[in-house]
Amino acid sequence: MLKTLLAFLGINRSANTMSDRIRTVDAATVMGWLRDGSAVIVDVREPQEHRAGHIPGATLVPLSRFDPARVPDATGKHLVFHCQSGRRCGPASARMAESGYTGSIYRLSGGMAAWMAASGPVER
Repeated sequence: MLKTLLAFLGINRSANTMSDRIRTVDAATVMGWLRDGSAVIVDVREPQEHRAGHIPGATLVPLSRFDPARVPDATGKHLVFHCQSGRRCGPASARMAESGYTGSIYRLSGGMAAWMAASGPVER
């Protein structure tokens, strides 16, 4: 029905839209990806938040000065952005997609709060 409505309105929706490439993911799934080495984690919180506790191996690229060029290469891996509650990783994910990154991008649902609630490992 949505396709029909979009066609009627003259809106072309490509198979690779931003919403198709940016997905949310739960903490348990990310933990599995970390265990098997298939995730690149990017923390978009501020440095003081990162120092207080972060997902092991996460690279800090604060949203306040986000630069897609500072995001580690995630070729062949899941690129996961996280923040404290799951809000700030949205703009970071969008900027990453807009930069020309062609892989799938994931946002940790509920952020660091959900990670800790799921007993995810925390590095200080």
